[in-house]
Amino acid sequence: MTCKRTSYNTFGNEHKDNGIAFRGNYAGIGFTYDEENDVFIAPQSFNGWVLNTSTWLWEAPIDYPDDGNKYIWNEETLSWDLIL
Repeated sequence: MTCKRTSYNTFGNEHKDNGIAFRGNYAGIGFTYDEENDVFIAPQSFNGWVLNTSTWLWEAPIDYPDDGNKYIWNEETLSWDLIL
């Protein structure tokens, strides 16, 4: 078994205190270690979401609307539904 260090200051491949990002993301329960890229990856949020290999975060295939309203992801339609 191999143990890999991780930093709670790293998220989205950025260090919150402008330090050096360490292994993409702070590792958590259920995360996967990608040995080839030396990063920790969170469990996939939804089946339709894709992994951004710059931030090592899962992203919706379409951007979250920027209109001030609140939305929830609809996996069936692969779209954001307005929360009424």
